[in-house]
Amino acid sequence: MKKILIVEDDRRIAQNIFRGLVSEHFEAEIAHDGITGKQLALDKKFDLVLLDVNLPGMRGFEVCQQIRLYKPAIPIIMLTAYGEIEDKVEGLGRGADDYIVKPFDFRELLARINAALRISEIRNPETENKTLRIADLEMNLGTKEVIRAGKSIELTAKEFALLEYFLINRGRVISKMDLAEHVWHLNFDPGTNVVEVYINYLRKKVDKDFETKLIHTRPGLGYILKED
Repeated sequence: MKKILIVEDDRRIAQNIFRGLVSEHFEAEIAHDGITGKQLALDKKFDLVLLDVNLPGMRGFEVCQQIRLYKPAIPIIMLTAYGEIEDKVEGLGRGADDYIVKPFDFRELLARINAALRISEIRNPETENKTLRIADLEMNLGTKEVIRAGKSIELTAKEFALLEYFLINRGRVISKMDLAEHVWHLNFDPGTNVVEVYINYLRKKVDKDFETKLIHTRPGLGYILKED
């Protein structure tokens, strides 16, 4: 059973998250200030930390930085009422893996927690040479090699991250918003075409020269990686 630390000074929000996590078969523990949260994170074993920004005692940004210093592998999702891009950039710069703005739907928080835990498991040092596969496509997370049908495929860092997220979520429709937030760590802007641009880059390298196409568009919904 995965154990999650909730560092949140609003007791009502903390209890709501706690009850939701327990109902989804997680273990959970709550800290209501930054200093206690930091100490618990460093002293105990948790699989993920939910961390508010505006905390008494020590701000969430500082707590995040301290946790990351001593426990570089633990996933950290920041919870905040701040929606400004500067706050998101600072949180991610201090080591957060994801960022969710209050108020949020618990279902979205749960989806982000599960995604962060999946990525953490795959990137665990014990499985650093883990290979992700679909059809004749292979991605080695340790060597950063991508091979399809025996042919090596050269990807940029962002293309690699995009394909990795597809492989982790293979068989599931992923929205443009999901990709923007988890690959680029940005709020989705309907006016931007960055997702489509990189999908096209990836298709040219992964699908163009192969009979079986793996990246498929679901109009109005997003994209899915699956064997046709």
